Amino acid sequence: MCGPPARAPDSLDGVDTRVLVVENDPTDDIRRLGDWLTASGLELDVRRCHAGDALPPDLTGYAAFVVLGGEQAAYGAADGEPDAPWFPELESLLRKAVRHAVPTLAICLGGQLLATANGGRVERGTAGPEIGPGLVGRRDAAENDPLFAHVPLMPDVLQWHSDEIVALPNKAVLLAAGSRYANQAFRVGTAAWGTQFHIECDTAMVAGWVEGSRDLLAELGYDPQVLVDRVDATMDDLAEAWQPMVTRFAALAKGQLSTESRRELPLLGSPGGQPSGPGGC
Repeated sequence: MCGPPARAPDSLDGVDTRVLVVENDPTDDIRRLGDWLTASGLELDVRRCHAGDALPPDLTGYAAFVVLGGEQAAYGAADGEPDAPWFPELESLLRKAVRHAVPTLAICLGGQLLATANGGRVERGTAGPEIGPGLVGRRDAAENDPLFAHVPLMPDVLQWHSDEIVALPNKAVLLAAGSRYANQAFRVGTAAWGTQFHIECDTAMVAGWVEGSRDLLAELGYDPQVLVDRVDATMDDLAEAWQPMVTRFAALAKGQLSTESRRELPLLGSPGGQPSGPGGC
């Protein structure tokens, strides 16, 4: 074949398909979440802010917005300086996403920044770090949420955080809670979702976190290899819980799903109107 490889289109039948992805930390990339989004027909525009990539001034031309995790603190330093120089711009984009109802998915640090950008509060977790596979409980409000209505009642999640969202933004909707840290998943406005937990990881990513955190894990009493094995054993369960939700997020981004959708609506794109199961991992 001659010439450069074909480039994925920026639109499909006149609909924007680009997703702005903000990578805050080189150890936390979009990984499986990126695979699920591209399998749903979206194109990723990844901005590695930790490596100096610039953020756009607004979200014009983007179908959706994804903000990933990182080791920084959403609440910044004691002197008021942000923990990363791009955080003020990023928080501005998160406010614009809420204001203009751009479908947004913000994970762990991203979820914390979604909260702080819109009037919530994040602090050091009082119950210590939350690490490894676990469960969260879906709240009643999730029944009327276009994404979380189809999430299992107690979905598997992967935790890796030391800070907590102690106060959600005004009028935010709590969608999932945990026994240790309450604010595990929430929605701000009609189309911006934040999670305290991770859904993007594969085993190799978490193994890298484990390797870089051996002193902390020893202090907390974790066996590194046992932790990695537990993470690996839950990967299929994580995909079963969260890939269908990401498929619905992509449908929302492409204008195929309304923010007014309710639980009785099927997962779009499935034959005969039946919910489709997760694809391969």
